[in-house]
Amino acid sequence: MRLMSTAAGNPVRDPVHHPLFARYYARCSVAAETRLGMAAVRERLLSGLTGRVIEIGAGNGLNFARYPGSVAEVVAIEPERTLRRLATEAAVRADVPVDVVPGAAEALPVKSEAFDAAVLSLVLCSVRDVPRALAEVRRVLRPAGELRFFEHGRGGGPAMLFTQRALDRTVWPLLSGGCHLSREPVAEMRAAGFELGAYRRVFLPENGLRLPTSYCVLGVARKAPET
Repeated sequence: MRLMSTAAGNPVRDPVHHPLFARYYARCSVAAETRLGMAAVRERLLSGLTGRVIEIGAGNGLNFARYPGSVAEVVAIEPERTLRRLATEAAVRADVPVDVVPGAAEALPVKSEAFDAAVLSLVLCSVRDVPRALAEVRRVLRPAGELRFFEHGRGGGPAMLFTQRALDRTVWPLLSGGCHLSREPVAEMRAAGFELGAYRRVFLPENGLRLPTSYCVLGVARKAPET
């Protein structure tokens, strides 16, 4: 492992603490695998990955069972204690080696250029500092390393955008573990120096009523060379 060690005897403090939301998310995310089609999204997100992978914001570990056998190792970063415990249980059942580690997206506890690929799955909505988190992703990826992403964000017409922004300014982050509805993940990745490859818009649920959380994007980007 290439994890940065902590001082002996110093307990690791959780950078995120949302125990009530974590328990709610753990239940809802399992239901979403079939009801919202998330299982198929995860298959597309992770298909074809190889080598060493870092997954940032692993949640309760629902991606772990979807990693292909060509992946040599997954280091899964999860800051929330309840979700990290569930992810650790999921890691035991995975077909590829998975090491679940505490840490924040803005300060990944791993060495630079240590990974062939990074995975972001419904993470950028809730990190405190998106540019810093993406700078950390760039740091830990090897040259031309691959970023796989599935994120939700801004979408719909003026009325939906107004609703997303209003929720962001009021109750939504408090109720949803710091999540924001009106961020623009593709624009943020471009601004952070990633070269966008193929990506597509995805609606969850695919059919039916559009919710403030429905507007998603699934795709791949690469670490651009330093200028």
